[in-house]
Amino acid sequence: MRIGIACDHGGFNLKQELAARLRKTGYEVMDFGADALKPEDDYPDYVIPLARAVASGSVDRGIAVCGSGVGASVAANKVRRVRAALIHDCFSARQGVEDDNLNVICLGGRVVGIELAWEVVRVFLSAAFSGAERHVRRLAKVAALWEDLR
Repeated sequence: MRIGIACDHGGFNLKQELAARLRKTGYEVMDFGADALKPEDDYPDYVIPLARAVASGSVDRGIAVCGSGVGASVAANKVRRVRAALIHDCFSARQGVEDDNLNVICLGGRVVGIELAWEVVRVFLSAAFSGAERHVRRLAKVAALWEDLR
């Protein structure tokens, strides 16, 4: 599985640690930056390219990290075919993929510690969309909104 990862200054340390653990575990990791801790950087500059890579299929899933995870979530969800959510617990990580076909997880580098973040990411990456009719129906309604926004 190819994983994209991105952050701003608020998520830099967490992103670096997660990327290292992902590589060590055998995932192919595509790092969209930031490549250095730059207090003046802006999360959309890194999260939007990550989201576009997820939408195009260049990466299978994405991990976006900013200070709270909120800005990363807002930015990622502006990209068509991206379903991103701020997740800080394992139940939501699994349920988000199984029911909502979540393809980008957003984390707060100033909110969650590395061990919990790592567990949440592992659950997110191991989960699979259920394909249940009710979930497909609901996601079709959400996808229709993308067409309305043209």
